[in-house]
Amino acid sequence: MLKGLGGLGGLGDMGKMMKAAQEMQGKMAALQEELDTLMVEGESGAGLVKATANAKGVLTGLTIDPSIFSAEDKEVVEDLILAAIKDVQSRAQERSKEEMGRLAESMGLPADMNLPGL
Repeated sequence: MLKGLGGLGGLGDMGKMMKAAQEMQGKMAALQEELDTLMVEGESGAGLVKATANAKGVLTGLTIDPSIFSAEDKEVVEDLILAAIKDVQSRAQERSKEEMGRLAESMGLPADMNLPGL
């Protein structure tokens, strides 16, 4: 008999760990797909320039109020566009972090645990 293995009890625990790992992998894959469709919006210039991105930070749209177009304001417009893009990317990163925290908590882990995959 193999007394050193604790009567195969350790292998049962290993099976539970493998099942939990597979479950986490499935949940991570589902979250990755969800982050593709979750949309966030950033803005600058009190809403004159708005940027839309998915929760992964991929820019999907840009809206510019026509009132800001004039040749002498070119640099201001460029700055507003960059600011809106940076804002939406920051919001996307935060949304992704929130969703990862929810996933971690649903698996009994600390919400601020850094899960692999994002």
